[in-house]
Amino acid sequence: MANFTVYEFPLKEKVRNYLRIEQLMGQLKAGASGLDAGMQLYFFEQLFTLLDLFERIDIRTDIVKDLDMHEKNLVHWSQLPNIDNDALQQTLRTIITIRDNLKQSKKISAALKDDKFLASIRQRFAIPGATCSFDLPNLHYWMHLPIAQRQEDVKQWIQCFALTEEAISITLSFLRERSVYSTETANNGFYQGVADDKNELIRIRCASGTDFYPTLSGNKYRYALRFMYFNPPEGRSGAVEQHVQFDIAAC
Repeated sequence: MANFTVYEFPLKEKVRNYLRIEQLMGQLKAGASGLDAGMQLYFFEQLFTLLDLFERIDIRTDIVKDLDMHEKNLVHWSQLPNIDNDALQQTLRTIITIRDNLKQSKKISAALKDDKFLASIRQRFAIPGATCSFDLPNLHYWMHLPIAQRQEDVKQWIQCFALTEEAISITLSFLRERSVYSTETANNGFYQGVADDKNELIRIRCASGTDFYPTLSGNKYRYALRFMYFNPPEGRSGAVEQHVQFDIAAC
């Protein structure tokens, strides 16, 4: 497919958290690139959402376990013939370095929680619209500091997530490359699959420009895929009742 849309459905909670962090990091950096007030407020919204997420979950334990597994797999693959050993050894060194640094690092959100400025404005961001100059005059002051000074602050805040972001990026890369797409047909818009023990992520690839999208329900043992109309035809339910061809990768 030349033009397609990819949907990712995690089968395990840790992968769900990885994907959320990946998306939030992308949004955080998008906010950091903007210089106007709206984008700066968006940056802080994403920053505090990330902090909330890290405070609710023990993501570091999951990441370290996955990096341990990747190390074992790479050591095994290094014994196979026709392997690019230089690239493999470079990846292996990267994984070991990240894992060891994660083990020695403080809690992911510790440095940001100790930042007095962030601590003074964080609670207000939980209240709709409570970021006006009369709500947060210190934030209003910061937003009018020289650009270079603000960018340096933002850079330091983002850097607190760098190690975790790199670890999750590597882990998701391994996960996504675990399987290749195969073409399947959802009869009457419905498809059911059986997951094996190693499946943690279902990736669905659909042709762009269609008037429907996939939904998935299930667990680590089995899953059901149902295609739904974005704008259901008049007089019909939201479920697609025709055969749908799509690509699927069980990773």
